[in-house]
Amino acid sequence: MGKKKLSDAFAKVKENSDKAFVPYIMAGDGGLSILEERINLLEKLGATAIELGIPFSDPVADGPTIQAAGIRALKEEVTLSSILLELQKLKGTYNIPIVIMTYLNPIFAYGVKRFAEDCTKAGVDGIIIPDLPLEEEELVSSELEKEEIAFIRLVSITSTEERKTELANKTEGFLYAVTVAGITGTRDSYQNDIGEYLSSLKAISKSPVLAGFGVATPEHVKQLGQYCDGVVVGSKIIDLFQHHDLGGIQKLIQASKCNPVVG
Repeated sequence: MGKKKLSDAFAKVKENSDKAFVPYIMAGDGGLSILEERINLLEKLGATAIELGIPFSDPVADGPTIQAAGIRALKEEVTLSSILLELQKLKGTYNIPIVIMTYLNPIFAYGVKRFAEDCTKAGVDGIIIPDLPLEEEELVSSELEKEEIAFIRLVSITSTEERKTELANKTEGFLYAVTVAGITGTRDSYQNDIGEYLSSLKAISKSPVLAGFGVATPEHVKQLGQYCDGVVVGSKIIDLFQHHDLGGIQKLIQASKCNPVVG
């Protein structure tokens, strides 16, 4: 399904006049045995797709909350291979699109061709690789293309206009708009020109634009949603799962809905 499954999910969100909501969870945080339960819960609560982090020893883009989740997963001896095997086993137990976020090193260690093929077997619809620059992405892009897996690009608030346009033209699935100059993690507020930045990306992107990094409250979800097609929420989702605050997760997701149903 890959690219089509993602585009269908975003089309449905647009049809309902909602904003997309993509929660991030670290695969293996709490053990792989709870992965099915968390995917099913997020689907039931109305998430558009799920971004699944792969634990890695040197996560350069991740803030303390996601780093800690990765360390917990590594202590459970969770690997890229065991995650893909678990997803393959769970295939058919949910309908929500799955996007994997991993660094380049685990893909190389796994083997690029084998990685792409096993992602298809596992029902993975999209891939995000934050440490792979545009100039070197042919290292993996051709194998992902063969498998019809969406290659989602990240664009930075500090990117040049030329770079923004290039990334917007190349991205598949959605364009991941990084809203801060720095690592992931919850924040109290955004800089004043955030609306202008997101609106400018929306004007040039052929794919939906989703804002991520630092989204932590229902107010953030609504605020950013005025300027783009939705949000990605990571650190706050991990934090809420850690505290067993499922109501908090529900409130965040409901903030992306045009006619929220809370209760």
